[in-house]
Amino acid sequence: MKTTIPQVFTAAIGRDPAAPLLTWYDDATGDRTELSGITLDNWVQKTANLLVDGIGLGHGDAVALLLPPHWQTAALLLGVSAAGLAADLDGDPQPVEALFTTPERAGVTAGGWATTDRYVTGLLPLAMPLRTVPEGFVDYVIEVRNYGDHFRGEPVAAADRALAGPVELSHDDVVAAAHDRAAELGITPGARVLIDTAALPDPIDWLLAPLVAGASIVLCANLDPTKTKPRAATEKVTLTLV
Repeated sequence: MKTTIPQVFTAAIGRDPAAPLLTWYDDATGDRTELSGITLDNWVQKTANLLVDGIGLGHGDAVALLLPPHWQTAALLLGVSAAGLAADLDGDPQPVEALFTTPERAGVTAGGWATTDRYVTGLLPLAMPLRTVPEGFVDYVIEVRNYGDHFRGEPVAAADRALAGPVELSHDDVVAAAHDRAAELGITPGARVLIDTAALPDPIDWLLAPLVAGASIVLCANLDPTKTKPRAATEKVTLTLV
């Protein structure tokens, strides 16, 4: 049984590296982004290298991810885990070594989170960079492209901290919780799951539960109810969670 988030992700890629693993829709912008396991892994590897080689973080350091559900959020969370770091997903300021957020939250987070390593992403279609970057921040999608496609770091252990914040969880804890949620949500091996981000905003639900179950994800933000059924048919969805 896989006991760390990197092990879970590696297994998910290995089932069919070229098949769609995470397909993103935003009905407010019309954005659709499809990522195979190989493509998502490329973002994960580059992110881990950014965190370790770029920022200089070490095993066990905490990284705040103050981001909504999105494919870039998935890449960052998986990249943090691959680097042996702990993700802080809580909205209240905590001691962290780096921070990733959106322009909308940059003004709030800049004053409350004590770190000089601050990154921002617009979560734009085609991973476009921001036209204007908030003062004191670096654009994640520009910076991450400068790093290598293969990360070679310390192995991650089941007992290592995976989630930081008021409630800290190990990799083993998070993977076990994801297995439990997959069972509760009815996610089975080989499923293709359409998920409404408004209904299931927790990454254990929209990202990790499908991955541990051996499913692929169709993640939908600002979901237009009239598009749910036709999209499910187009994407060959077997389970809809809205």
